[in-house]
Amino acid sequence: MDVDGADTDVDGESLGNCLSSFIDNGSIESHRYYLARRTALEMLRDRGFAVPNSEIEVSLQEFRNKHGQKPEIDNLRISSLHKDDPSNKVLVLFCGPHIVKVNVIRAIATQIVNRDSLSRLILVVQNKITSQALKAVGLFSFKVEIFQITDLLVNITKHECKPKHQVLTDEEKQSLLKKYNLDEKQLPRMLQKDAIARYYGLEKGQVLKVIYTGELTQLHTSYRCVW
Repeated sequence: MDVDGADTDVDGESLGNCLSSFIDNGSIESHRYYLARRTALEMLRDRGFAVPNSEIEVSLQEFRNKHGQKPEIDNLRISSLHKDDPSNKVLVLFCGPHIVKVNVIRAIATQIVNRDSLSRLILVVQNKITSQALKAVGLFSFKVEIFQITDLLVNITKHECKPKHQVLTDEEKQSLLKKYNLDEKQLPRMLQKDAIARYYGLEKGQVLKVIYTGELTQLHTSYRCVW
């Protein structure tokens, strides 16, 4: 039973208002969509797209007030232009919990308006995607990235064990190679399928500056070339 309105545990002991405030009485579905969409917004911002901080800072309760406990996936879409290149447009779409088959990809293709102006599409899926669906994705004229929703529940770049990553411009990359008289093949490698490379949407040949800080390592910098 409740004691003065406070929640109780299985033994009937009061948890107190402090502990009860951590209990999420909403749906797991809405919580997952909220976390994944927030990470997607942060990911776009870190790639240089125009994303208002007010949209990233929306609370879980505000999200539920707008989308409900069972959000409609069509209402979760994100569209944004790159701050330095307005012709670079990205669209993020969420897929439902079912297996992504070729008919789903075809439906997405018909939904996208002005496809010629789109530079990149990001699909957030919750289940496996069939080989035929992947082939259909390959027919799009723009780059398509596919993320599992579980990959976006936490922003990996914010993990305390992860060093800071900074994407170099082409000019910064050439300056680095010239400074140390290196060829890009001589730089340490990072696979394009690496979680950090995928987060930043990096292409092969792009270079990341990796900054390590800690009691043991102190301040240490290295570079990785995407392969």
